[in-house]
Amino acid sequence: MAAALCLCATLGAIALPPAADAADTTDTAATGFHISAGGRLLEANGNDFVMRGVNHAHAWYPNRTSSLADVKALGANTVRVVLSTGDQWTKNDTADVAAVVAQCKQNRLICVLEAHDTTGYGEQSAAVSLSRAADYWISVKSALQGQEQYVVVNIGNEPYGNTNTTGWTADTKAAIQKLRAAGFGHTLMVDAPNWGQDWSHTMRDNAAAVFAADPERNTVFSIHMYGVFDTAAEINAYLNHFVAARLPIVVGEFGHDHSDGNPDEDTILATTQALGLGYLGWSWSGNGGGVEYLDMATGFDPAALTAWGRRIFSGANGIAATAKEATVYAGDGGDPGDPGPTPGCAVSYRVIHQWDGGFQAQLTVRNTGSSAISGWKLAWSYANGQTISQMWGGSPTQNGAAVTVVPASYASVIPANGGSVALGFLGTWNGAANSHPAAFALNGSTCSQT
Repeated sequence: MAAALCLCATLGAIALPPAADAADTTDTAATGFHISAGGRLLEANGNDFVMRGVNHAHAWYPNRTSSLADVKALGANTVRVVLSTGDQWTKNDTADVAAVVAQCKQNRLICVLEAHDTTGYGEQSAAVSLSRAADYWISVKSALQGQEQYVVVNIGNEPYGNTNTTGWTADTKAAIQKLRAAGFGHTLMVDAPNWGQDWSHTMRDNAAAVFAADPERNTVFSIHMYGVFDTAAEINAYLNHFVAARLPIVVGEFGHDHSDGNPDEDTILATTQALGLGYLGWSWSGNGGGVEYLDMATGFDPAALTAWGRRIFSGANGIAATAKEATVYAGDGGDPGDPGPTPGCAVSYRVIHQWDGGFQAQLTVRNTGSSAISGWKLAWSYANGQTISQMWGGSPTQNGAAVTVVPASYASVIPANGGSVALGFLGTWNGAANSHPAAFALNGSTCSQT
């Protein structure tokens, strides 16, 4: 985002023509995320992956790692994590980067890591170059080696302001090549100049050359959509340009409002969904400098979602309705209709937002046993006329007060020794209260509650 606005960044998902080449769906030779011949972001097994998630300001709030579990419970499949090279803010060192990656994996999220100190280079005096950002990634390389299936490296946030933006192309090529020469095999993400919004079309017009300069052809482009993208025509034209060129694009940042104009968030969400492109909204919580309205959760509290938080998570084309978990977390699958052995389990149920006649809840099922559970059924009953209207992470069947849930394919395995899966849902209630269920049973075995 623009420097004077806030410590912001958002992330998107990868996009390209919905009709993929045969190579797009059969490439299984890669060891991590990679770009298909048709410009799609693929997992190592060749599965098409579309990012749906949010940004989290870890560099400024290093003690808020519990936020990753919160955004996962709301349905996200990806989180973009703000890091610092140490040039403008306290450096996130190798140990901290490793811990962040571990937290992403524990919460079954794909981790997009970005170096924020490049923001507004050339116009913001404290900002550092993309070359310096590449040096940072090399310095923490040991935390990233072997994580190519889980991590995308976003080289530098908004790496040019509005001054001398023609330098973006050569600097971006050089940073990509520096990382490849250092042995990075990860998918790399590159942000646009003009504070991420590319109103000069520098990234748009040079994207093909930058992509070709990557010896691994494994670079994704990220556009940040704020005031420059305040009409449907501008949003559609920009994204469709990349789709037509078969170049991977994500909406790296966007909000519902901004001091530089009013972005059209409804069109951003609708168009990315229609084109099969990803997005990550800015931002979970902790904004300052006059853009506090971009917080999705007040005070990092998932039970206190703002209007923006409710819009991006549970609105039309939002995260809850469109996100699909990365298959790298799917384990060995399992038939939801054929439950596994009697488990040891613990269930956490909480209402995170409630209004007259409606509510949003999240439910985490934890496996306390020593064997993974492949395929499962979870059952409970309501006491206040509650009815589930929409769920992510599973498929509900309701008969009066009784609810039975079987998992979505990507959540069919609950790992052993504390592994968990998350369900989120919208519902209605018509009683005097909206009380929690009294008991939960997994494959017929009563679970403890936490």
